[in-house]
Amino acid sequence: MNEIDLIEKIRKLAAKGPRITIGIGDDCAVFRPKPNQDLLFKTDPMIEDVHFKRDLAPEIVGHRALARNLSDIAAMGGDPQFCLVSLSLPAHLVGFERWIDGFYRGLMKLAKRTGMALAGGHLAKADKLFCDVIVCGSVPRGKALLRSGAKAGDALYVSGRLGKSWESRFEPRLALGRSLRGRATSCIDISDGLSLDLFRLCRASKVAAEVDHIPMVRGVTLDRALHGGEDYELLFTMPERLMPPQGTTRIGTIVRGRRHGAVRFQGEPLAPRGHDHFQR
Repeated sequence: MNEIDLIEKIRKLAAKGPRITIGIGDDCAVFRPKPNQDLLFKTDPMIEDVHFKRDLAPEIVGHRALARNLSDIAAMGGDPQFCLVSLSLPAHLVGFERWIDGFYRGLMKLAKRTGMALAGGHLAKADKLFCDVIVCGSVPRGKALLRSGAKAGDALYVSGRLGKSWESRFEPRLALGRSLRGRATSCIDISDGLSLDLFRLCRASKVAAEVDHIPMVRGVTLDRALHGGEDYELLFTMPERLMPPQGTTRIGTIVRGRRHGAVRFQGEPLAPRGHDHFQR
């Protein structure tokens, strides 16, 4: 199978969204946004031996490649619109066509369920598997959730449980993100570990945080739940007076602090030890 055949195969799989006026087949896709929208853009690649192993099912790789980016759209309170997918594969990959079929099957299943289109991308040969997904989302003008709005006295919440497997499917919290528009004062998705992502939120907001407890997946260690990452849950703040959404857990309080970003867990300093590609 050559590149032209592969592109045609992918084109038939792609769901063309109502605002994609030109999709796969031309040099660029054409997207026509609604008036009074702000557009959100995100890219988060997946690299073999960094984010996944080759023996992981291609359907799961495809699902996670898109879901990771959708989690960031959720953290901004957005609605997904379309994605672009660049995929590089080794020429000697065993089951080459089956792997591609499985990858796009996993990706498109999630895309269709979340109402987004695959508008284009790129195919190439490389030494390792590499997939780079770019997602476009939208939010009503001026309504995007940011990391920088938390205030002293706000309650701190997290969705779901922390310490999930790094090799399983997960559901991006898109509905929760939309429900937080106009209610949450700040929001971030937990991709690199609670300790690091909470530090980022607090530093952006120029505040500190006191954490009392966290909801954990059964059987995982506290260290894994605090620092492990790949949870893709939403961490957000709200004024004390507001009722939090169902399925979320209050884990602490935003406080003033001399050191912006300082976090204490059960009274002790919590170092931001989550995943950092460049940390020694």
